Amino acid sequence: MLKNPWKRRHIIESLVRIVMILSFLAVAGSLGLILWTIISRGLPALTWEMVTQTPKGGFYMGKAGGVLNAILGSLYLASGGTLLALLFSLPIALYLQTYLETSAWGRYVRLALDVLWGIPSIVYGAFGFTLMIALGLRASLLAGILVLALVELPIMTRAMDEVVRRMPRDLEQAALALGSTRLEVSLRVVTRQMLPGIVTAVLLAFGRGIGDAASVLFTAGYTDRLPTSLLRPTASLPLAVLFQLSTPYPEVRERGYASALILTIIVLLVSFGSRWISARLNKYTIR
Repeated sequence: MLKNPWKRRHIIESLVRIVMILSFLAVAGSLGLILWTIISRGLPALTWEMVTQTPKGGFYMGKAGGVLNAILGSLYLASGGTLLALLFSLPIALYLQTYLETSAWGRYVRLALDVLWGIPSIVYGAFGFTLMIALGLRASLLAGILVLALVELPIMTRAMDEVVRRMPRDLEQAALALGSTRLEVSLRVVTRQMLPGIVTAVLLAFGRGIGDAASVLFTAGYTDRLPTSLLRPTASLPLAVLFQLSTPYPEVRERGYASALILTIIVLLVSFGSRWISARLNKYTIR
């Protein structure tokens, strides 16, 4: 045992710093390895035909065609699910901050949202599939949107809630002192102040939705046709990757990596876009 407390604290700080650096390198290295694998194997197979055509006859045996149906299907599913989740998430987040705050009910709602966030996507898919059977519905774009909205709801709500809780309380108190009601403060002050956080939460949920395969496996189905109706099945990029990588044909497996690369590019664009938009909107918020 070291008798000098200063030396002991210095050694502990050095060890913790080393662990932090190693953890950072492990995370960064894992991301780099994933990107390198997808790019090195998917880029050679990525062609203009892949992103502009639907699967042709024999596509899953290495013949002509692309995954335009899956690209559009994923965009429709994620956009619809995100919009539907936003319609419920924003009022819930505002209600938590305006009326519940730190009450017992507020803690219970936040706990329930955290539990919903941690539920695996396949459970949401099974739940949606059970409802579809009970209601006599078939796999469709609408069913996929509804299930993705359930998946994204707790993510979006908790992200917005954390943003609202970090808002300067003086703004709210000043607006109340001027005679505004809680509802007016919530809609005119809190919403404007948390606008960058709203955008970030929306795009974060969108990125989760567009990359989710388990929840739409039983609900949205899969088809080689372009999505033309809410009541018809639709394809998605995660399922396209799954189906292509599971075939015994090397050409099709390489296309699977190309599809994964397309999906990765979309998610990266959403991530960079959220940061850019948030940075622009932060100029108009009060800190």
